[in-house]
Amino acid sequence: MSRVRPKDWRPQGVDDLEPRAWKALRQTDRSVLVTAGAGAGKTEFLAQKATYLLQTGLCPAPKRILAISFKRDAARNLADRVAMRCPAEQARRFNSYTFDAFAKSLLDRFRAAVPDVYRPPAGYRIVMPRRQDYQYFLDVHNFHGVNPGQLEQAIARMPLPIADERSELRRAVATYWRAQYDDQDDVLLTFSMINRLVELLIRENPAIRKALHLTYPVVFLDEFQDTTFAQFQLLRTAFDGSEAIFTAVGDDKQRIMVWAGAMPDAFAQFEKHFVAQRISLICNWRSHEDLVRIQHVIASRIDPNVEEPEARADRLVDGDVAAIWEFATEEEESDYIAQRVEHEVRADHVEPHEVAILVRMRADEVEEQLSQAFANRGLKLRNVARNVGDIAIQDLLTEDLTRIILQLMRLGATDRSPKNWNATLLDLQYIEAVDPADEMEQQRLQEHLQTFVRAMRRTLRGLDPVPEAAPEAAQAALDFIGVKVMRRVYPSYQRQADFDRVWNGFTVLLQESLQNAGTWSGALDEFEGFGQVPLMTIHKSKGLEFHTIIFYGLDNETWWSLTPNRLEELNSFFVAFTRAKQRAFFTLCTERGQPIGWIERILIPGGVQRVRF
Repeated sequence: MSRVRPKDWRPQGVDDLEPRAWKALRQTDRSVLVTAGAGAGKTEFLAQKATYLLQTGLCPAPKRILAISFKRDAARNLADRVAMRCPAEQARRFNSYTFDAFAKSLLDRFRAAVPDVYRPPAGYRIVMPRRQDYQYFLDVHNFHGVNPGQLEQAIARMPLPIADERSELRRAVATYWRAQYDDQDDVLLTFSMINRLVELLIRENPAIRKALHLTYPVVFLDEFQDTTFAQFQLLRTAFDGSEAIFTAVGDDKQRIMVWAGAMPDAFAQFEKHFVAQRISLICNWRSHEDLVRIQHVIASRIDPNVEEPEARADRLVDGDVAAIWEFATEEEESDYIAQRVEHEVRADHVEPHEVAILVRMRADEVEEQLSQAFANRGLKLRNVARNVGDIAIQDLLTEDLTRIILQLMRLGATDRSPKNWNATLLDLQYIEAVDPADEMEQQRLQEHLQTFVRAMRRTLRGLDPVPEAAPEAAQAALDFIGVKVMRRVYPSYQRQADFDRVWNGFTVLLQESLQNAGTWSGALDEFEGFGQVPLMTIHKSKGLEFHTIIFYGLDNETWWSLTPNRLEELNSFFVAFTRAKQRAFFTLCTERGQPIGWIERILIPGGVQRVRF
């Protein structure tokens, strides 16, 4: 494909960018920090900048762009947006990972280069310890001067090798590493440990560091406000001394991961270390003016100097767009939430999956409280935080394996599906490294896919849409690609255990989706959550948007930590509120707890009132 001159390049898929976004996009000579509030289009900005760099040749072949996000769905979303805007040969040079996936891919690829004492076997297992697991370790090994939080944080931040063990904390961390390697049948690693291993790997192997420098002259960092000390150290070890240009985007008002080790001064650290230029975006493309006004009231409490955003979305609804609903009992609360969603759906104002129920934590308990009320009104509540096998539904839906198998099954379950046909062809081009300009190879791929579709349709016609048929139907789609091919092409599946985790989750969820489905197409809709109201935590809602959000439990018992002196909790409240495009409601049940007066006093000037039922 011929290059576009930088001065002639225009945004792809959108009418235009705001002037400040243009400035940040064209800044390619130095690193830039883009601060952008909720709804400012941070992901879209990164997609446009990647397209600009690839199409103009400012990132020439065979160089690549490395994009690092914090959530799988964010990384997938960003990659999809670039793929929609660039030819396949350019889009393949955009590598979008989560921080954990990037580190893990390097460990799996260069495991043999890890120093002997820390080198894990190929079959290591990833674990996610709870606080009580760390406490058990400390008790067993008699480390009484260290608490679980200190241990977890030290494991994440302490560089390897750990040679000086004079303090009890350092001895505890060193012992923990040895125990994870020697005290079980398998070597058990957390993602924090993988981060430390990869930092050591790169530091001890200049050839690997040089390869990164040569491969990635451009690095994107999404949601940078949540970057941990260890992640920042890994970036520095990997790219210090290179000529890489960084673009970091984020919003410090959405910093809600300090409890998990995020740097409290991430933006200042980035500006200082990478000599970055800061540019702030001002537009809000998600929410209408009335919601943006309330959001700004909250934002001003977090940062009194924050600029007032420009609302660019239209208001499409009548009546209240934000309120706190007060109920005497949990039963009344559940019934009204279900009734309100039912009314909006039946009036064709919104699809069920465009309404989100958000919670601070304990999504399983809230699901138990609400699900019957929803069922009574013909609605289905879907707890996407729930595990199927060893993977959460929300995570499963963002996996490459899930996406590819779903597309193939859709082609077999429908007479015509241009969207899934085209998406599958692009996947096949990528998997088989076919040049889009090679007409003969393109024709071969189309014929190969057509043969599969005919066979898949025969398979599904011969299988009743019942749970027992799920493994056979899914396997027919997987066999078309091949397990070995999937594991070779997609780094996250190189280890059998990682592939099995996703594949088992896929088949379990497909079996569940077939329990009440009358057709294969209906089961796939059920699998993806169409027509279901999603229930998720605030942390899992980051980066997402919904027509309406209903936050369950704005009381001093459910959200006891929402106090004036805990800024991160106010940030979480801000994140929840800003997921809404048209409406945002919060529920209060006096049977469960009392109003949080100080947060209500913040909201009243914006027009948010408490409504008693």
